[in-house]
Amino acid sequence: MSFIDTLISARKDAGLTQSELGERAGLSRMTVQKAESGALDPRMSTVLEMARALGLEPMLVPANLRQEVEAFLRSGGKYLAQPSGVSAPPSIVETLASAAAPSRLPPSRS
Repeated sequence: MSFIDTLISARKDAGLTQSELGERAGLSRMTVQKAESGALDPRMSTVLEMARALGLEPMLVPANLRQEVEAFLRSGGKYLAQPSGVSAPPSIVETLASAAAPSRLPPSRS
């Protein structure tokens, strides 16, 4: 799947039209449409804005590590020898997700 295909899928999963994505990304609907259709070879900055508007952060990975990185991410960040079950340590993906989640603590009173 190409990166543009990933963006199209993410846009559709989010229930956004090309116009809505364009608005969120600061782009015209026509730019989004042309990028998605392949009629335009978009600039990296355009692709980054589209991705970020969809809550995605592109990451460049060395070609020789791609398969390993994809397998690691598909596994939920668990290493092959890592124990499973409730007592298993959290995976790196779980750790990062919990760190990014908004705090559930009530705001402190000053």
